[in-house]
Amino acid sequence: MESEEGEFRDLVGRIRNKDPQAARELVLRYEGAIRRVVRIHMRDRRMRQLLDSTDVCQSVLASFFVRTALGQYELDTPAQLINLLTTIARNKLTNQVHAMRAQKRDIGRSVTIEAESVVLVDRASSPSEQASAKEILQKVYEHLSPEERSLAEQRSLGRPWTELAEEFGATDVALRKRLTRALDRVLTELGIDDTDDQ
Repeated sequence: MESEEGEFRDLVGRIRNKDPQAARELVLRYEGAIRRVVRIHMRDRRMRQLLDSTDVCQSVLASFFVRTALGQYELDTPAQLINLLTTIARNKLTNQVHAMRAQKRDIGRSVTIEAESVVLVDRASSPSEQASAKEILQKVYEHLSPEERSLAEQRSLGRPWTELAEEFGATDVALRKRLTRALDRVLTELGIDDTDDQ
């Protein structure tokens, strides 16, 4: 059991370090669980015609990888990861449905839903897709304020919140909220995320 948790923490650490092989491993292990959650929550047949579980899954993974690489998430067990990914999936699906209704789209007629513009990784992540992931992270960094960028960089290096709290002159809770809000803002601006994903 302890070696399993150690392997998991190693996997998350490698993802934080932007290791493409670790990202592929995570996708292979957890993509099925995300897609099941999406399909379960897509009860309406007409909705299933408009939204694809693969698109929602890719959006979940894109959000997860960016936020993990920038140090937002601390995960110690596979159960925590499953909880996080399924929560993001449910929220993304809810956001898609709300967006469709807000635009007064009739779910009964055929409407093309644009897929998320960003896909960071898939099972056969090519060099061009890996380059795209690096470009996305660079764009995220560019949209952060200097202080937000510094915080994200330090978290991506694995520095603990308590240590950063002393350095930034704030509480660890305040820093977590600051990073979360900054990433929410930037990822929404870039079209990678909807609001309220977690």
